[in-house]
Amino acid sequence: MKEVKLATEHKFSLTVYAWGLITGIISGVLAAKFTWGWVIGLLMYIFIDKFVMAVVKELPPDVPDQRAILKKGFWGWAMFWLYFTMLSYSLLIHFQPVCYSNQSLLYQMMQSGNTSVHCVVNFTG
Repeated sequence: MKEVKLATEHKFSLTVYAWGLITGIISGVLAAKFTWGWVIGLLMYIFIDKFVMAVVKELPPDVPDQRAILKKGFWGWAMFWLYFTMLSYSLLIHFQPVCYSNQSLLYQMMQSGNTSVHCVVNFTG
């Protein structure tokens, strides 16, 4: 079996995404338990440089020093953190969508039988 070698840039990106996934799940679980729980995962962003250096050991050429990891990895981390925070939070609170209008797409799909998701019908006005 041939060993696959990843370039430093790819290792860097995958590590940033993995830290976003880890902190996102932590944020979502904590947010489901208490109101400000998501802040703890957000604050874990500060430790991204320690996590990246522990995994990658060397920096890509476009990241001059360890302090630049915070700036270079922010958007990759933020998107994964946000996605996995919302996903784990929604799963833990057993999220149920609400249809506020019979003109909404979800309501129309629900009535025609094209979806397995059922929304709570709450027409206002």
